[in-house]
Formats: sequence, structure tokens, C-alpha cells
Amino acid sequence: MTTLHDREHPLRRQVAAELHARPFESVRAPLLVSHLALLGDDAGADRHHVAALCEALEQRTPRDDATLHSVDLGAFRLRWERHTEFSSYTFFVRDFDAPALRPFGQQALSRVPEDWRAALPGELIAAVHLVLEATTTPERQPDEVMELFRTENVAGSLVADGGARVFTDFRLHGDGFGRILVQDLGLPAPRTGRLVQRLLEIETYRLLALLAFPVARSATSELGQLEQRLHELTARMADHGDVENARTLLAEISGLSADLARSSTGSDYRLSAARAYHELVRHRIDNLREQRLRNLQTIGEFMERRFEPAMKTCHSAADRQEALSRRLSRAADLLSTRVDVALEAQNRDLLASMNRRTGAQLRLQQTVEGLSVVVLGYYSTGLIAYMLRGLEAAGFRFNVEITLGILAPLVVVSVWLLVRTIRRRIMARLDADAEP
Repeated sequence: MTTLHDREHPLRRQVAAELHARPFESVRAPLLVSHLALLGDDAGADRHHVAALCEALEQRTPRDDATLHSVDLGAFRLRWERHTEFSSYTFFVRDFDAPALRPFGQQALSRVPEDWRAALPGELIAAVHLVLEATTTPERQPDEVMELFRTENVAGSLVADGGARVFTDFRLHGDGFGRILVQDLGLPAPRTGRLVQRLLEIETYRLLALLAFPVARSATSELGQLEQRLHELTARMADHGDVENARTLLAEISGLSADLARSSTGSDYRLSAARAYHELVRHRIDNLREQRLRNLQTIGEFMERRFEPAMKTCHSAADRQEALSRRLSRAADLLSTRVDVALEAQNRDLLASMNRRTGAQLRLQQTVEGLSVVVLGYYSTGLIAYMLRGLEAAGFRFNVEITLGILAPLVVVSVWLLVRTIRRRIMARLDADAEP
């Protein structure tokens, strides 16, 4: 008996499991976290490197097609994730002694074998140390937080419906790592894991989005030059010119389109990716549900001051590229239409001229045809006259002149009918050959 399961779509279970493909870690304070994100195209190399560490520490290795591997390796816990263009490595350490005055005095990354860290494939884009302090840690005042981060430009807020405090300065310190300090105020372990993951993703996606900023500034300069050239071409298009002038302009626009394609080849992906990463950053910040702390700016406000303008620059460059491409396409279509219309006018004039010549040739042909009938009739009548005189000499009795007078019109009419029949057959054959 056939059941619904027998008619299951081959991708049904895969898409159903997608929402659970990357579960959050469940963590509790106190906790040290080190997070790395490295750009690279070879997911297999990243997976192989993780497998090598797991094998060395005699733990389970990731599957051959895995994009996530979370495993306890004794001295630390590793969470590896493979994304579209990068891999992230997050290390968790629970057993540590860190004095409250120096929360960043220890790092989870120090527990990871140094030779394995040095051989990580790809290019480092994000690196951050996060410290999750327990509820027993005294509340830190703004001045103390600024001293810990060694800057007054610190963002901090009450997050997760008042379940934790978060502080960060979004800058690289002497060791090349960013820093995030989280004070747990009683969050359950699953919510704490989600909070930590979101904070790490904000840092990672922020840097990935900002990779497009230098590209956008470079593209903006080139776009300005291309737009100026298109403006000049458009002004020249307003002048009515001949077909050759339109063709010249069309060739120049084709060259301009090629220059735009060359310019945008290296920036299209980066600018499109920036738009996607920007949305992810905004979504993660919204999920924090921030509440203001006295004398500190929130993470959202910190981003509004510098990150958002940079993203607007990237979006503007992408929009200008797209708009310039559309304008070039419209200009090319307009010139192509102008060339087509001019060619149609030339063809019309040529056909009219050909019709006039054909009409003249037809009239000339008809004149020649009439003369041909007269000439053929004359010579045919002459031949008949020789025949009649021969018959008269042979003894036949009839008047040659009267007979010729009677036969001459008949001969001319016969010749005319013969010529007309031949012409009709030729025209019929030509019409048959012309049919598709």
C-alpha cells in the first residue's frame, strides 16, 4: 500500500533539518572565549585541519560534508563553523582563575596547541577574546570599564531583557584581538550561549562587511569618471547626425560598458556581500534588546556613528554601479534604434529608387518587345512571301500580293501571342523560385 512517505520529496528532510543545522552552545559563567574567523575558499582544508586536531586529542572528527563541528577536547571546547567564504573557530574554557581586576589576563586560545594555531588555513579577518563573568562579580562602573579597555570610547548596555551587561570598544588591542566583557546577571545557560554567539557574530560580520569599504571608495572614484564620460556621450547624442556618427557613438558606449564591467568585476561580489553582512549585524544588534547604561553609549549607537555611514557608502557605490549600467543600456538601445531607423529610411529610399528603375526598365522592355513583334512579323511575312512566289512559279494560280496582305496581320498577331506566352511562362517560373 502506497503511503505519503513513499512520495516524499528527496530534499524534504534536508530542508527540514536546516533550522537545526547550527544550534547554539549552552554555556555558563565564568567562561573564557576566543574566536577566530579566517577567509578562505577551501572548506575541505579547514575541515581537515579540525579533524587533525581532533585525532591528535583522540576525539571524534567532523564528517566529510560537515559545516559545523562542536566537540569537547578536554582543556577546551571547540566549535568550528564553515560559512560561504570563511570558517570560524570558537574556543571555550571554563576552568580558569582570572582576577576581577584583570579579566583579560588569560585567554582561551592559550590552551590550544600553538603549532595547530599557526597552521590554520586562510587569512585572519576577525579575532576577539570574550570574558563571561559570573553573577558574583561586582557591578563595574563606567570609569572602571574604560580603564579595563584603556579608552573612553567604550560601548556598553544592559541586554537580554536585563539578564546581562555587555562592554566592548570594537578595536584591536596590542595582541591583535578585540575584547568583549559580559557580566552574567542570572541568564539560563541556553540564553547565555545565544548571547555569546550573537556578540561574536556582530564582531565577525562587522569586519566582513567593512571589507567592502575600501573597495567602495575606489569604485566611487572610477564611477565618477565613467559617469562624466557617459554625460559627454549623452550630450553628443542630442545632436542629430548621420548613421556613421550614431555608429561611432554606439561603439564608444560599448567601450564604456566594457570599462564598467571591468571595474565592477572585482567589486560586485564584495559590495553585495557587504549588504548581506550589514543586515546580519543589524539583526544581531536588534536581538540584543539593549537598554542604556549610565554614561555609556549602546552598541547600536556606536554602530550608528561610524559603521552605518561606511555601509551607506558601500550601498551607494553598488547602487551607482547598477544605475550606470541601466543608463548605458538605455543609451545603447536609443542609439541602436536611431541607427535602425536611419537604415530603414535609407532602405526605403533605395527601394523607391529601385522601383523607379524597375518601372523604367519594364517600360523599355515593353517598347523593345513591341519592336520585336514588328521585326519578327516583318521577317516572317518576308519568308511567307518567298514561299508564295515559289508556289506561283510552280503553276499555282493565286494573287501573291492579296494573299500577303491577308496573312500579314495574322502573322503579326501570332508573333505577339507567342512572345506574350513565352514572357508569362518565364515570369511564372521566377515567381515560383522566389517563394520560400
